[in-house]
Amino acid sequence: MAKIWTMGELLVEIMRPEADMPLDLTAPFQGPFPSGSSAIMISAAARLGQSAGIISGVGKDAFGKCLMDRLARDGVDTSHVLVDPDRSTACAFIAYTSDGNRSYLFHWDDTPATMAKAPDVTCAELKEAVYFHVMGCALTAKLSYGDEIVRTVRDMRAQGTKISFDPNVRVEHLTNPAKREKSYEIIRAILDETSIFEPGIEELKIVTGENDIDAGIRACFEKPYLDTVLLKMGDRGLRVYTKDGRVIEQPLFRVPVVDATGAGDTTDAAFLCSLLEGRTLEEAAERAAAAGALNVMAMGPMEGDISPENIDRLIAGTLF
Repeated sequence: MAKIWTMGELLVEIMRPEADMPLDLTAPFQGPFPSGSSAIMISAAARLGQSAGIISGVGKDAFGKCLMDRLARDGVDTSHVLVDPDRSTACAFIAYTSDGNRSYLFHWDDTPATMAKAPDVTCAELKEAVYFHVMGCALTAKLSYGDEIVRTVRDMRAQGTKISFDPNVRVEHLTNPAKREKSYEIIRAILDETSIFEPGIEELKIVTGENDIDAGIRACFEKPYLDTVLLKMGDRGLRVYTKDGRVIEQPLFRVPVVDATGAGDTTDAAFLCSLLEGRTLEEAAERAAAAGALNVMAMGPMEGDISPENIDRLIAGTLF
């Protein structure tokens, strides 16, 4: 049975092939690439050798087949993926700027990506889960789906599964003030159940309401179940905080960057996989940074050559 489960969006990405080609310009696209932050994470976990499964939905169409074929190839359990014959698979259009920023146009509000419901968590497939991972963008695309994920998270934690949470805030979902407030309410509800929290610096500030990193970390550890924070700090690397006061610094691996999409999701996966393997937090942080580096070296959010062997080679300095 899968040790790592997630519930979130499955979508395809359709991307500009070069930087500085905005989405309002008539110009070529490249894709579709299998994607969705939850899908990227769970694919990486499976490729790193852990049993992994996803609760989500796709349409019965070519894009849905693209996603399902890819997850099957990676070894992900898709037994709880809804295949809807009446709705289209979700998609996202992405453009880049030369300074590395990205803009998104999502089409997923009323797609199967936001309609799946979890089975009874005591079912055989979910009962043995060690980690249940949540991505924040899955919570905010459609608020009713966010509520469904909250319900599932509470049930999973109640049966002893640890909750892992990357807030992954997408500002594109938060333009409406009423929706924004409800979205933050859902995000805070997930954090209340979380054991391992994996924010970026700005997300830490948004979620805790603290502008100072140390104050934000202290606010996190006021949550009843939280024991570890993996802080993703961009060019400054990773930092791991524990409830008992340990702080672990992990620099980035310097590699050629082709496409940064999905690096954080892959980092989350490698961190959880390392913990399942019984590695130390120092080792887990190092392997998480290495996995994120491997992911940025290829075009497409799930196209990095992610494997335990390549992580070992990158750490040893023998990959190039």
